[in-house]
Amino acid sequence: MKPRRKPTALRKPDYFPAGQVLTGLDAPRLLALGREFEQFHFISCELAEADLSGLRFEDCLFERCNLSTAKLGGTALQNVAFADCKLLGVQFSACQDMLFGVHFDGCQLRYASFGGKRMAGTRFGQCTLDEADFTNADLSGASFAGCDLTRTGFHSTVLAGADFTTATNYALDPETNTLTGARFALAGLPGLLAKHDLVVE
Repeated sequence: MKPRRKPTALRKPDYFPAGQVLTGLDAPRLLALGREFEQFHFISCELAEADLSGLRFEDCLFERCNLSTAKLGGTALQNVAFADCKLLGVQFSACQDMLFGVHFDGCQLRYASFGGKRMAGTRFGQCTLDEADFTNADLSGASFAGCDLTRTGFHSTVLAGADFTTATNYALDPETNTLTGARFALAGLPGLLAKHDLVVE
């Protein structure tokens, strides 16, 4: 049997044609531009509670945007990066599965849901993920560098090869999640033993 290949992280979008760097949009102005966005850079846009259902974003970057509780039913996020964004309560689980690919740096993702998504190699950097939900998600090879995982939900989650070495406040049950090859710092071991009420000194 061939060894399982390590998932490769998507390359963060960094090229945006002139005229496709947009600052300060609200939802009506964004929706007036069409239904498909490729190689767009959105800066400081106010999209909280916006209905973005059915739109397609490919190789896009959202920077310092507020998308809290935005609706993403059937939305295509294909290699889309979020930097310093507010994404509170966003249901990423409602997005299209085909070519779903996201990156997060410095984002607030409290109460966000990724249930059932295939997210191998996804990077979460310096994010607040408290009470986010990853039930039944595939996070093989994902990185949680510097992330706060307070009460983050991992249930039947594939975390093979995931990197938790600099993550904090996580509680993971090795019996209900796949942790083969996942990396942890020694200081984080209590997060793997919480259900057993063991004391690590």
